Amino acid sequence: MAEVLVYVDHVDGAVRKPTLELLTLARRIGDPVAVHLGPGADQAAATLGEYGAVKVLAAEAAEFDDYLVVPKVDALQAAYDAVSPAAVLVPSSAEGKEIAARLAVRIGSGIITDAVDLESGDEGPVATQSVFAAAFTTKSRVSKGTPVITVKPNSTAPEAAQAAGTVEQLAVSFGEKASGTKVVSRTPRESSGRPELTEAAIVVSGGRGVNGAENFHVIEELADSLGAAVGASRAAVDAGWYPHSNQVGQTGKTVSPQLYVATGISGAIQHRAGMQTSKTIVAINKDAEAPIFDLVDYGVVGDLFDVVPKLTEEVKTRKG
Repeated sequence: MAEVLVYVDHVDGAVRKPTLELLTLARRIGDPVAVHLGPGADQAAATLGEYGAVKVLAAEAAEFDDYLVVPKVDALQAAYDAVSPAAVLVPSSAEGKEIAARLAVRIGSGIITDAVDLESGDEGPVATQSVFAAAFTTKSRVSKGTPVITVKPNSTAPEAAQAAGTVEQLAVSFGEKASGTKVVSRTPRESSGRPELTEAAIVVSGGRGVNGAENFHVIEELADSLGAAVGASRAAVDAGWYPHSNQVGQTGKTVSPQLYVATGISGAIQHRAGMQTSKTIVAINKDAEAPIFDLVDYGVVGDLFDVVPKLTEEVKTRKG
């Protein structure tokens, strides 16, 4: 079978879940070849092999940390030149989409972003996308060059399929533009102990109905009882009630969890664009006419300050 490049998202060799999803999808169209940049390749290889990587192309260089994006594009292009793959798959993070776009320009290929599924086709891989605020589902394929495709987190369940996962060193030559933007400082993000918003299986979000930053603890307590991430609508973020990093919506983050709980959120199109592909959607809102109820699987008409604490208590009781 043809080989498919999979860009590895990891933290010092600890492979993140979106990469395991990419490996699962890649196996539908060829043999996955993982591209691991930075430290920890030997540690990552066991996991990557477990999920189907026939080999791991590894490169470690100071440039990956010292400069933004371009050194990683240089490395991915080197992997492309070495393998001549049938497709290149990259996670749909902000950085991932920039890397994918730059690579597509370099190799003269088409790009598909934010795919939610992938299948083999007679004329190349076919990607499924949710478009126009998830109001429509389309199937697309690249008509020129090697497809470069970014895939949304939580698009598929990772499935193990043991392969060799042999580590091979990747020779990378950095171009002049690699050092164009230097990282001069870093500030570690404070950990909330909750899952990453875009990768979480469950998300609990609060909106205008939360009525103040001091009330978001009600949302956080429900999220913690479920092991969920906390999201916020644009209205809540613009009011200064919750950080922009937690905003779900067209100008925030796009999520696609197994369960999305919207509390005090009316359901404006801006918000729906960021969560409409969630597998199961539950809304709690005291306005029975709120647009969010047109979208949900389950709706509760009621005051969130009555409903959410009772729901939190019930979850804790059932968990024992």
